[in-house]
Amino acid sequence: MVKSELGADPAAPLWRAAQGFRLLSCIYAVGFQVAVNPDLERPVLAWVLLGVLLAWNVACGAAYLQGFGRRTAWVTAELVVMVALVSSTVLVASDQWMQDNQSLPTTLWATNVTISAAIQFGPFLGMGAGLVVIAVSAALKESISVNLGRHATIVIELAVGLGVGMAALIARRAHAELERATRLAAALEERERLSREVHDGAIQVLALVARRGREIGGATEELAELAGEQERALRRLVSGDGELPTGDRVDLVPLLRAREADAVSTSLPATPVMLDATIATELDAAVGNALDNVVAHAGPNAHAYILLEDLDDSVVISVRDDGPGIAPGRLAEAASQGHIGVSKSIVGRMEWLGGSATLNTGTGIGTEWELTIPRGSAREI
Repeated sequence: MVKSELGADPAAPLWRAAQGFRLLSCIYAVGFQVAVNPDLERPVLAWVLLGVLLAWNVACGAAYLQGFGRRTAWVTAELVVMVALVSSTVLVASDQWMQDNQSLPTTLWATNVTISAAIQFGPFLGMGAGLVVIAVSAALKESISVNLGRHATIVIELAVGLGVGMAALIARRAHAELERATRLAAALEERERLSREVHDGAIQVLALVARRGREIGGATEELAELAGEQERALRRLVSGDGELPTGDRVDLVPLLRAREADAVSTSLPATPVMLDATIATELDAAVGNALDNVVAHAGPNAHAYILLEDLDDSVVISVRDDGPGIAPGRLAEAASQGHIGVSKSIVGRMEWLGGSATLNTGTGIGTEWELTIPRGSAREI
C-alpha cells in the first residue's frame, strides 16, 4: 500500500534517501567500470551490461520516487536484476580477475536491493536480501571470507538491512499512531459538537418535562420519571460514557461527570481518578442507584450533589440530596416487607467490591450515601 489514510507514505523520506544512495552507487559503478574495463575479456559486452544497469536504475529511481514501484513485485524484480547483473561478471571477466576483484557492477551498487527490501518489508527480509547479495558474490568467487576484520561485506549488508528496516518499521508505526490520534481527536470534536447541540435541545426539553411532570403529579408523574431516565441516558451517550469502559484501568471522573443534570450537581477532582475497570463501573452503578432513590423518594424539587474525593488510601464518593430524608426505622421496615433494593443495589454492591456504603439520614435533614473503596482492596488493582 503506497498511500495511507492520511494520503502520505510514512516511508517516503526513506525512499527518497535511498534513491540518493542509488545515484552515488551508480556513479561509483561507472567509475569502477572505466577503471577495470581494459582488463576484462569482453569489454564491449561489459559496456552493454553497464548500459542495462543505468537504464534499470533510471526506472527504479522514477518508480520509487513516484511511488508506483513501492510494492512487492517491483522489489522482487530488483532482486532478480541484481542477481543477473552480478552473475554476468562471468561473461566478461576471467576466473583470476574475479578472484582478485569485486564482482561487477560492484557490491556497493548491489546494496540498493538490500535497502529497497528493508524499506518495503522490514528488517528481517532486508537482512535476507543482504544475504542474497553476499551469496551471489561468494558463488562467483567460489568462496566466502570469514575474516570480518578485512572483509566486512557481511556485516555491512546485514547492518544496512537491519538499520533501514527498523527505521521503516518505526516510521510506519509512528504514522499509524498519528492516524489513530487524529481519528480520535476528530471523533471527540464531533462528540463535543453533538453534545452541545443535544444539550441545548433534547436534554433541556427532557429535563423540563421531568421537572414539570413531578410538580404536576398524578398521571403525569410516570411520564416525568420516563423523561428523567431518558435525560440521564442521553447525557451518558453524548458524553461518551454510555459505553462500557475498556482497558484494565478507567478514569472515574468522566463516568460521574455524565451524571450531571439540572437536578444533579457534581464536584470532581481536576486530575484523573484511575481505578480497576470493574470497580469504576460498579461504583458508577451504585451512584446511579442512589440518584434513582432521590428521584423516587426525595420529591420532585429535590436536588442531588455528588462529591468525589481521591484520598491517599481510598476513594470516597458522597451522594447527598436536600429531600425530606428517611424516617428512623423506615429501611428496616422496608426490608422486612421484602423491599431489599437498597441493601442489594448499593450496600451489597459495595461489599462485593471490598468497600463500604454508609447511609446518613433522618427526617428533615436529607439523605447522604458515603461510598468508600480502599486502595489495594480485594478487587482494586
